[in-house]
Amino acid sequence: MTMPTPHPFDTLTPDAVLDALDAVGLRGDGRLTTLNSFENRVYQAHLERPVDGHEVVVLKFYRPGRWSDAQIAEEHAFAAELAAAEVPAVAPLAADGATLHHHAGFAWGAWPRRGGRRPELDDLEVLEWIGRFLARLHTVGAARPFAHRPALDSASFAREPRDWLLEHEMIAPEVRREWCAALDEALTLIEAHPVLRAGGDSDPQGIARLRLHGDCHPGNVLWTPEGLPGAGPHFVDLDDARLGPAVQDLWMLLSGDRRQQTLQLSALLDGYEQFRPFDRRELALIEALRTLRLVHYNAWIARRWDDPAFPINFPWFGGRDHWRGQVDLLREQIEAMQQAPLQA
Repeated sequence: MTMPTPHPFDTLTPDAVLDALDAVGLRGDGRLTTLNSFENRVYQAHLERPVDGHEVVVLKFYRPGRWSDAQIAEEHAFAAELAAAEVPAVAPLAADGATLHHHAGFAWGAWPRRGGRRPELDDLEVLEWIGRFLARLHTVGAARPFAHRPALDSASFAREPRDWLLEHEMIAPEVRREWCAALDEALTLIEAHPVLRAGGDSDPQGIARLRLHGDCHPGNVLWTPEGLPGAGPHFVDLDDARLGPAVQDLWMLLSGDRRQQTLQLSALLDGYEQFRPFDRRELALIEALRTLRLVHYNAWIARRWDDPAFPINFPWFGGRDHWRGQVDLLREQIEAMQQAPLQA
């Protein structure tokens, strides 16, 4: 019997987390709760003394090897810019003169705890409200590009993940050829959009890339009901912030059939265009972006299979039936990318 290979997060014990807090002067009182996160390790900690008025903080210990310090610093700086512009995004707290810290081989930061619930996305007024705040987020994001964080493009979200999956023999042999053929066909359609090619579009009349939230699904938008302080949406977890087209932060908020998605998109854009113009050419990118996310998601799971949390939470991943399903999904996306885009 061989012993399982240790994972770096195995060393992140409660004592190590509390020691990290102590090292920057944020002394915990011992109450520590693990919060749900697959990519990083996230904890809620109670402090003996408040920092900036916060008695409870959320700690994020970054997955080793994913982001460089410079890339994490850009995430923190973007959040601080948003907060300075009064966009409701949760920015990290400064402790010991910095927001990015290191302890026992981990990069980590602390954020104020912000409560909220998932937004009611079947309520068009809620979507309009979110659209207004996304426009304000994108106005800040368009002020300048990231210098270190990558772009959302076909190279990083499809070609490199495909090559990694093939090199590591992660795709079931029975469907490998079909999957590769379907992805090649999908890439032809995706890369017909210059903004999604590696390097982007240098044409000044092309669709712009700007700094995005990057992973704006409903779980990363917390809603505070009307009548309470800070009513409305606030955005959390800029861990996936990248350069890309604005519509990336809109399409993951859409669900249901085409009619429902059209209504939801119209509400989002009604709010968005109160603060910022939206290039309607970007609507043709939605299915291409959905396809890129599909490929990237599979590689994301496969790369983290040595993390004990992944086999437990994704037991369906990796077998022949899974990859057969992925071939079918790619074919559905090929059809979707050739249909007329949503209109609002």
